[in-house]
Amino acid sequence: MTNPTTSTAKLCTTRLTEPAWVRRVFIVIALAFLAFFLLLPVLTVLLSGLNKGFGFYFKVMAEKDAWAAIKLTLLAAAISVPLNVLFGLASAWAITKFDFWGKKALLTLIDLPFTVSPVISGLIFILLFGAQGAFGPWLREHDLKIIFAVPGIVLATLFVTFPFVARELIPLMQAQGTEEENAAVVLGANGWQTFFKVTLPNIKWGLLYGVILCNARAMGEFGAVSVVSGHIRGLTNTIPLHVEILYNEYQFTAAFAVASLLMLLALATLAVKSWVERQAKIAGSVEFAPKGH
Repeated sequence: MTNPTTSTAKLCTTRLTEPAWVRRVFIVIALAFLAFFLLLPVLTVLLSGLNKGFGFYFKVMAEKDAWAAIKLTLLAAAISVPLNVLFGLASAWAITKFDFWGKKALLTLIDLPFTVSPVISGLIFILLFGAQGAFGPWLREHDLKIIFAVPGIVLATLFVTFPFVARELIPLMQAQGTEEENAAVVLGANGWQTFFKVTLPNIKWGLLYGVILCNARAMGEFGAVSVVSGHIRGLTNTIPLHVEILYNEYQFTAAFAVASLLMLLALATLAVKSWVERQAKIAGSVEFAPKGH
């Protein structure tokens, strides 16, 4: 007599097995898209940047305006990423561990930068902190400058990047539940001890993944930063803005050379991202491995 379970398994296997030619077609399509939309642009940028040799390449990178753009980009990322980590941890902790009035509204607001155009977000900051904005007169009286200065660039970068850490942590912490934290509290741990000894070790890979995505967006942001920067050479230009200026001035090789730096940073980010995913998978398999293995 045939085992019903075996028959069902064979039937499911038959239905889920495609012909070999179908698999090959999908693989070829995926590789073609990968080559056309990723590998070809990367090679084009790198080869165009090196079109006049390594001497010209390093000369462009050492130029004063380019170096100022690099430093400003790193500064904006260095400020916005840690602040986003604090916000992401606090919001994810509050949303997943507590019930409170306005919880759904907070979840909606976290997604706001995903739905609002970066250019619009830059205009919002101008309406708030520009010379004719809501806080413009008060800023002038106290000799404070936000728009067309470094603070405005940091604010714009912070706005467009703040969902990344929170959105990475919220589903992870929801899936983990609160059992371990409750057990720690029952055993006498206070809030900080529970967070650092229980919660943080459980979310460390998700947190690192969110930081990587946040940093990548911070260094590559163009729209919001372009609106609030004023494009002042050597002062308020980030790397993407400096690339735009060089390209508009028909300095194509120099523009591609500076753009290749962003490309290399993106590739490094992808490499770190892949390593984090691999380490998280290993940690998960070890965590759920049967005892004694």
